[in-house]
Amino acid sequence: MRSDPSRLSFEIDARDGDARAGRLVTAHGVVETPAFIPLATRGSVRSLESADVAGLGYELVLGNTFHLFLAPGAGRIARLGGLHEFMAWDKAIITDSGGFQVFSLAHGTVADEIKGRRGRSGTEGRVLEISEKGVRFRSYVDGSERFMGPEESMSVQAALGSDIALVFDECTPFHADRDYTARSTERTHRWLGRCLDWHADNGPPRQAVFGIVQGGVHEDLRRESAETVTAAGVDGISIGGTLGKDKPEMYGVLDMTLPHLDRRTAKHLLGIGEPDDLVEGIARGVDVFDCAVPTRLARHGMALAPLPGKRHRFDVRRSALTEDQGPLVEGCPCPACSSYTRAYVHYLSREQELTAVRLLCLHNLAYLRSVVAGARHAIFQGAFEKYRKAILGGAAPWEVE
Repeated sequence: MRSDPSRLSFEIDARDGDARAGRLVTAHGVVETPAFIPLATRGSVRSLESADVAGLGYELVLGNTFHLFLAPGAGRIARLGGLHEFMAWDKAIITDSGGFQVFSLAHGTVADEIKGRRGRSGTEGRVLEISEKGVRFRSYVDGSERFMGPEESMSVQAALGSDIALVFDECTPFHADRDYTARSTERTHRWLGRCLDWHADNGPPRQAVFGIVQGGVHEDLRRESAETVTAAGVDGISIGGTLGKDKPEMYGVLDMTLPHLDRRTAKHLLGIGEPDDLVEGIARGVDVFDCAVPTRLARHGMALAPLPGKRHRFDVRRSALTEDQGPLVEGCPCPACSSYTRAYVHYLSREQELTAVRLLCLHNLAYLRSVVAGARHAIFQGAFEKYRKAILGGAAPWEVE
């Protein structure tokens, strides 16, 4: 691990078991942890202004290297002052490496995995070759042939000017066999070295770099990857790749990975962010999370709610809500719940009005912000296990004392 406070520092202020409350100090401010990171995929959190996101209490967003590389292009964003200036966000930004998106063109998305689909068809948006150098693929924007490898990924992230850059890696699907996963993980480790070498010579002096642990669902591969990344000159560690076919297997992967990571460093769980997953991850020592869940659910008329039996989802499009004058979630202080009725949001969502997506995004992000803020408070009070059980049992985060 590298210790360079001019780039990033992580200070742990309280512990309760393996859960901890801390502060991630970046070039653009302090991020209190545990923290959820909203996705600003294309330089915008879906349907919201940057001021909206800051107003909900968020201190860090995630920009998508792959999508911003294809459009509008890292060069244009750099000429316009970098991603902070471009999206009018003066707080911290983390950028992913683009690896997940590139390799999803070959392996398929999470939805493809769940539905048994493999890879993509057609001429646009698909991988042409995966080699030691990197990945050749066709752009989903215009079908042109593009290339991304470790150096290209780090170059894009340097141009974007993010506070934290992630190294380029291969995200293998859970259906990949052990042999492929082992070879992929070894290549990811070689790419880690190339990313760090490029960044040492060319990277912005205040940009931190996080390594990514891979290894699929295999304990020995996860241990090896955790030890390799921990020994590298990185500023923090992200846990990525295949986390299993269901939640129990995902928690098992975390249990086989986290003990092999430096306890003093910040730990980021990639692509995970449902309320139960947040408290289970925090219980195991994870500090930050990112996920598309709050914005994706909003597009489908779903509000996050204290409903563990329904995967914490409240369907606002149900016909029973046509004349319901209650808030989306009772007691929620978010702008959507405090000003609008279920009947109104139901109507807007059924009519596919963009205002419905905006209101549901505001609510969902406020809900997850409440979950992690409540966890932080509970850790300081030495009452995290009580808090965890309450959330898993169906309590709203603002109800837990």
